Amino acid sequence: MGHNHGHDHTHGANKKTLLISFIIITGYMIVEAIGGFVTNSLALLSDAGHMLSDSISLGIALLAFTLGEKAANYSKTYGYKRFEILAAVLNGVTLVLIAIYIFYEAIQRFQNPPEVASTRMLIIASIGLLVNILVAWIMMRSGDVEENLNMRGAYLHVISDMLGSIGAIIAALLIIFFGWGWADPLASVIVAALVLRSGYNVTKSGLHVLMEGTPQNVNVEEVVQTIKNTKGIQGVHDLHIWSITSGLNSLSCHAVVDDQMSIAESEQMLRHIEHKLEHKNIHHMTIQLETSAHLHDDSILCKAKAESSGNHHHHHH
Repeated sequence: MGHNHGHDHTHGANKKTLLISFIIITGYMIVEAIGGFVTNSLALLSDAGHMLSDSISLGIALLAFTLGEKAANYSKTYGYKRFEILAAVLNGVTLVLIAIYIFYEAIQRFQNPPEVASTRMLIIASIGLLVNILVAWIMMRSGDVEENLNMRGAYLHVISDMLGSIGAIIAALLIIFFGWGWADPLASVIVAALVLRSGYNVTKSGLHVLMEGTPQNVNVEEVVQTIKNTKGIQGVHDLHIWSITSGLNSLSCHAVVDDQMSIAESEQMLRHIEHKLEHKNIHHMTIQLETSAHLHDDSILCKAKAESSGNHHHHHH
């Protein structure tokens, strides 16, 4: 199984990257939160809130990678790979809550802007920006931010974090030069909107996986055609495609073959299909072969089962 080796390699790199990023971000998040209280800046606090969500998502991703390595056993035949997705959903929900709190706080502040220690706010926000740039660079360089939902989520957090710091910097400058007190809650609202958006997206993609939705990087039509066009296959039905965790897609289906086909031939044919589906982002497939007695139904997806509400599944022995 050649493809697993590459997976493990990036896995190790991902983990190291996450650990470094987690330590840097968590450390600075604490600094920024304290700074927000001391300088009385909501923009800094909201940026710290954003960083908190960052650090949570990095922590969760780390935990997920660590748990994901735990071997499969009889009680969990997929191991703990799904934890990563549960964690992403949890993280998304946390973000949404943080955003709502910031919105609420900002409305209070628009009505009567408090005094903000703007010079100190500027310094803290600037360092925050540098910290984020550093972490984003580390992730870009050594992590797998394209494919892995977990890494990607963490990376996008860091990027939108930068915008939070930039917002706080601009707000501080406006307060210093023009004395515009409302710039601070305004910046925090913009950051909260970013937090809300990333929270919504992470939750949505996580729920999609939990609902056994078809992975975004798989084209069902192409996959079906690939199987159907294989020499020896007469029909395909009862097809399911789902993700176990990001970067691990599974397929199962029933395929109708000629009654005369030997097991050796069918195995060769299945290897051939497996190889082709690898290129279509299917990492694991299970195909049940049947004789042409099963050609009765044209539907690719399983229909009959749903209608009888699964009654004939319960054979009580």
